[in-house]
Amino acid sequence: MESRDILKKIRHLELRTRGLVSAAFAGQYRSVFKGRGMNFEEVREYQPGDEVRAIDWNVTARLGEVHGNAYVKKFTEERELTVMLLVDVSASGKFGSVLLSKRELAAEVASVLAFSAIRNNDKVGLILFSDHVELFIPPKKGRIHTLRLIREILFFEPKGRGTNPGAALNYLNRLVTRRSVVFLLSDFQAPDFSRELSVTSRRHDLIAIPVVDPREEELPDVGIITLEDAETGEQIEVNTSNRAMRDAYVHLVERRRADLLRSLRNKRIDTISLRTDEDYLPALRSFFRTRERRLALQ
Repeated sequence: MESRDILKKIRHLELRTRGLVSAAFAGQYRSVFKGRGMNFEEVREYQPGDEVRAIDWNVTARLGEVHGNAYVKKFTEERELTVMLLVDVSASGKFGSVLLSKRELAAEVASVLAFSAIRNNDKVGLILFSDHVELFIPPKKGRIHTLRLIREILFFEPKGRGTNPGAALNYLNRLVTRRSVVFLLSDFQAPDFSRELSVTSRRHDLIAIPVVDPREEELPDVGIITLEDAETGEQIEVNTSNRAMRDAYVHLVERRRADLLRSLRNKRIDTISLRTDEDYLPALRSFFRTRERRLALQ
């Protein structure tokens, strides 16, 4: 693809996703992703409307004798966050039977998350991975930085073809020591990486985003076809007219998905499931609403 076409696609994606951020996620992002803690700002006299629990009785005991008033300590939230995008760029991500490939969908959703972050003055970093870590871009702020992230997600040419989220999570845990918000976008067609998930979910606020294409969920009844594994190149001939074979394939896909979701749920890792044949906005809105409700109960 020529440079002009690349810039045009990035610009189009920027306009689309920034518009969505402004319209749909401006306040929700800030409310569901909290800063690292609270910073002390000042001590002042108690005023009507202040929380009684905010009264500092030690300060009141010292100063109240002179002025006869109660005193409260005021704190402000340490707002700045670090957001890390871990994006699968393996060969299977190029597959797409509808308008977008899995990688293109991941890029668009990552763009929404990145622009939500920089709108709130947070830093955003990127790890691209296949069967190993392909690229690391340290967290920074700003529009130009975010456009670079989008370009890399869309157009980076990986050397590896396989999928290994565990390698990306291990790399993240070694390099990013500060607790961060981590979005892991992948089709998760990979060997077991449950140990890496457990470690990362304890150190960071980890959100898994599985990306699925509908053609991967079932085989069409079109006779004998040759299927090729995009990551290994392995080919196999399959008679799709065999109903039992098609049913077995569907069962295998459903079992793998159920195992993944069960593993994520058991580790209390939030999940946003995406499909290339569906609008991703309802899934993102549902995620933010669920988080808001859960935080309100804490």
